Amino acid sequence: MLPAQARLRRRPEFSAVVRSGRRAGRPTMVLHLLSERPEHSGGARASTGAPAGARAGFVVGRAVGNSVVRHRVTRRLRAVVREELHRLPTSADLVVRARPEAAGASSDVLRRDLGAGLDRLLGRVPSA
Repeated sequence: MLPAQARLRRRPEFSAVVRSGRRAGRPTMVLHLLSERPEHSGGARASTGAPAGARAGFVVGRAVGNSVVRHRVTRRLRAVVREELHRLPTSADLVVRARPEAAGASSDVLRRDLGAGLDRLLGRVPSA
């Protein structure tokens, strides 16, 4: 599971990433990445001074399947994103929107699609 501070929760946060971020489509998901989050989206963390890290949010709509299927897809996506979150800049926000094909995909397929999408989105950033 992703820690609470690593998750997008509010609609304006999701909207900012989808509207202003870069997008990469894969067969099972669409990734939206905003490398620099706006200053005002820090929420309570900004006032407490806690370190900000990369955050991720998930959109799994009804087209993916019924409630049981959507929750299963969300859990799998959360697990594969947790493994790849270290690749993102600390001020980045990522939104993962599941496509209907994600319902029948294994975790390995989701992991491969996420990795390929992140490679495409982070391609401009020189690797360390």
